[in-house]
Amino acid sequence: MDVVNKVLPDSETQPDVSHDDGDRERFAHYVQKDKITESAITGNPVIALCGKVWVPNRDPKKFPVCPECKEIYEEMMKG
Repeated sequence: MDVVNKVLPDSETQPDVSHDDGDRERFAHYVQKDKITESAITGNPVIALCGKVWVPNRDPKKFPVCPECKEIYEEMMKG
């Protein structure tokens, strides 16, 4: 599974405005595929399921999946 390219249904998320990414920098996050494409073209930030806001610029395959994103995604798939 390609984490950043996983197609996710539309959902409401709240951006993390704490400016303290901490451990979130060490993970690959779940983001809607169309948002990744848009970000690559425009340079606009994306919002992960966990609320992390950033402009993707690293290979997500080099990082473990964010546990918060994974938990939220699994809950969404149960629904």
